Amino acid sequence: MEAIVGLVIAVIVVVLMFVFVVKTVRIVPQARARNVERFGRYRKTLEPGMNFIIPFVDRVKPLIDLREQVVAFKGQPVITEDNLVVLIDTVLFFQVTDPRAADYEIVNYIQAIEQLTATMLRSVIGSMDLEQTLTSRDRINNMLRGVLDEASGKWGIRVTRVEIKAIDPPKSVVDAMEKQMRAEREKRAAILTAEGVRQSKILTAEGEKQSNILRAEGDKQSQILRAEGQSQAIGTVFQAVHHNDADPKVLAYQYLQTLPQLAQAEGNTFWVIPSEVTTALKTLSTAFGSDNAGQPAAPQAGPGGPGRPGQVTGAAPAALPADAAGQPSLTANGGTAGVPEAAGEEKAAEDEAVEERAVEERAHTRDELAQVEQEVAAVERQVAEAERFGPR
Repeated sequence: MEAIVGLVIAVIVVVLMFVFVVKTVRIVPQARARNVERFGRYRKTLEPGMNFIIPFVDRVKPLIDLREQVVAFKGQPVITEDNLVVLIDTVLFFQVTDPRAADYEIVNYIQAIEQLTATMLRSVIGSMDLEQTLTSRDRINNMLRGVLDEASGKWGIRVTRVEIKAIDPPKSVVDAMEKQMRAEREKRAAILTAEGVRQSKILTAEGEKQSNILRAEGDKQSQILRAEGQSQAIGTVFQAVHHNDADPKVLAYQYLQTLPQLAQAEGNTFWVIPSEVTTALKTLSTAFGSDNAGQPAAPQAGPGGPGRPGQVTGAAPAALPADAAGQPSLTANGGTAGVPEAAGEEKAAEDEAVEERAVEERAHTRDELAQVEQEVAAVERQVAEAERFGPR
């Protein structure tokens, strides 16, 4: 019986010692802290590791996390300067730097930070309109962080960062903003389309300009070469006419060959014959008439010897019978009556015919020169037009 009592007493002593040890030793994890009160008064803060207290005298309070913490606050209704109610979600990053102040200076520091954040949001956003609120998040974050860090410093809390998570304007404002954004995008699309069309037209105009310049350059060279060819051809013909001393019959024949070409154009109902053609026809008829009739026979010396009137083999065309001209006719044996007068009239007729032919040839030559000059002037005009329409 005594052995059993001794065993129970030993067990009780062991249990009491175990409880004493458990109540005396406190192990605090890393980045944590615990405040100790002795008889209700703050005694000390337990550091991470093994700590000893007096059981049943010291009371250890709950753990305080010293790591950086993140707290998200739901939408806080805030009124902007232009009287629009927006909901703002914020995210707060803070860290406890003084466990004693965080435990004894404020009851619930998280709730206090939330209310302080809502108050500061209303103060900051109230001085901004909606447009500034949506585009000034960095400014709002910096202002909130400064105010919260200053206010929570005495609580042993350091606010490291404040971020605005979301800003929710009213539904009507969201619809208006979407319409504005759509109109702005349509405006930019129209501007880009207009710029593309403008650039396309500019490039097309540049291409047409280069094409027209090249085409005009080609036309200019073609007209210049054609005019130079015509000029050389006319010059060759002009030199051939003047160097070879062309007979009036040949020129008259060329005029006759030119006549059919005047009527070859389509739609011609009438055509004008130049005065040179009439002259050419007259020259040609005179030439062919002279060939058929022959030249007038010259008087031949008769038996009387040179210088003496003798027998004439044929009558001169200019000589007239005695009864028509009022002079005696020539006798068969070469009488002297009327012979000198007939010979003088024949010579005068021949001189007059030669002079008329010379006058006609000179007039014809002048006409030829005038026509050649007209053709040269036409070629010069073509060359001038080609140079004028060329690229400047």
